[in-house]
Amino acid sequence: MINPHGSDQLNPLYVQDDPAREALMAEAQTLPSLLLNSAAAANAVMLGAGYFNPLTGYMNLEDAMSVSETMRTSDGLFWPVPVINLVESTTVKPGDRIALRDPNVEGEPVMAIMHVTAIETVSDEEIQRMAGCIFGTQEPNHPGVSTFTSLGKTLLSGPIEVLSFSYFASDFPDTFQTAYDIRAEIEQRGWNKVVAFQTRNPMHLAHEELCRMAMERLEADGCIVHMLLGKLKAGDIPADVRDACIRKMVDVYFPPNSVMVSGYGFDMLYAGPREAVLHAVFRQNMGATHLIVGRDHAGVGEFYGPFDAQTIFDSEVPAGALEIEIFKADHTAWSKKLGRVVMMNEAPDHDKEDFILLSGTKVREMLSEGIAPPPEFSRPEVAEILMAHYQSENA
Repeated sequence: MINPHGSDQLNPLYVQDDPAREALMAEAQTLPSLLLNSAAAANAVMLGAGYFNPLTGYMNLEDAMSVSETMRTSDGLFWPVPVINLVESTTVKPGDRIALRDPNVEGEPVMAIMHVTAIETVSDEEIQRMAGCIFGTQEPNHPGVSTFTSLGKTLLSGPIEVLSFSYFASDFPDTFQTAYDIRAEIEQRGWNKVVAFQTRNPMHLAHEELCRMAMERLEADGCIVHMLLGKLKAGDIPADVRDACIRKMVDVYFPPNSVMVSGYGFDMLYAGPREAVLHAVFRQNMGATHLIVGRDHAGVGEFYGPFDAQTIFDSEVPAGALEIEIFKADHTAWSKKLGRVVMMNEAPDHDKEDFILLSGTKVREMLSEGIAPPPEFSRPEVAEILMAHYQSENA
C-alpha cells in the first residue's frame, strides 16, 4: 500500500485506547478550557483521523507563514495549507495543558487536549499575506478569505491528543471514516491501485462517468467517493442529502466491490489550487494512489482558472513531494452526437450545442419545481432524492 505522507506509518492523533482516552477525558475536566472556532475544530478532527499525518498538532506562526509562502514547514516538510488554531483572545499561557471544546456540538464537549507550546500575536499584515498565498486573493467577498480573516489574531500552537471526532461519527455513522479506517478497508478489499474522487456535491451522471473513466484508464481496483461532511457555504446541499444521493448511485450503477462511499470531517476552504494539493496529501494518507482533479476543483465563483488546480501540481509541487498521482480530467458532459458522456476536450468535433449542459441555477429551479433533469444529466433515482429535498426546503 502507498506510504502515508511524511512518515513510514500513519500516526493519527486520536487516542484509540479506551482507558487512556477516558483518563484524558477526566483530566480535561480539571483543565482550563478553550472554545475552538469551527475551522480549528475541523483541523482537530483531521489530525485525529490521521488525514493530516505527520503533523502532531497546530502550527506556530513561523510554520504557518512558511507553509503559506513556500508550501513547506520551517523544517522542510511539504505542506500546502497552514493547520492552525486562531482565537480572538485568551488567558492561556505557554506551557499550559488545556481542554479544547467543540463549537459544533450542543454543550460544547471536550474534543481534545492541547499542550500549548507558544502563543503569538498575528498582525493584520501577516493575516493578509497568508490569505493571499492560500487563496490567491485577499478579496473579502471570497468565502475562504472572509472566514480566514475573521478567526482572530492570537495563534496557539502545540501538540494535541484528540478525544472526539465531533458530530461526524454520530451524525454519519455509516459514512464518516478515519484515514486508518479507509486503509484497513482497502486492505480488506484487496485493492492496490485506488482512485479517490473528491466531492462536496451530489454526483450527476457526468461525475459518475468520470469515476468510471478514471478506473478504466488507470486499471484501478476500485474508487473511493470521498465526500466532505463539514461546513459549506450558504445554499450548498446538506451532507445527509448528498450522502443519500451518492449511495443510491453507487448501489444501482456500479458493480459490487468497485466503489467505496466514505466521508471526512472538514470544512470547505474554497482555496482552489492549494486545497487541491491538500486533498492529494490526505488522500495519500488514507491509502489512495490516485486523485481525480477536474475542472475548477475546490474553486468558487470566478476566483480561479478552470484548470489552476491541475497546473499547480506541475508548477509548484516539487517532484517527489507526494507519492499520490493526479488523474487530470476535463469537464464531462453528455454528447448528443455520440450518445454517451465524454470529456469535452476529447470531442474536438463538437460545438457547445452538441452537449447537454445545464447550469447549477437551472438544475435547482427544475428540482424545486419537481421537474427531473434529463436522464443524460442525472440518474432518475438521484433526481428523486434531490427533488424531495428542494421541495421540502420550499414548503
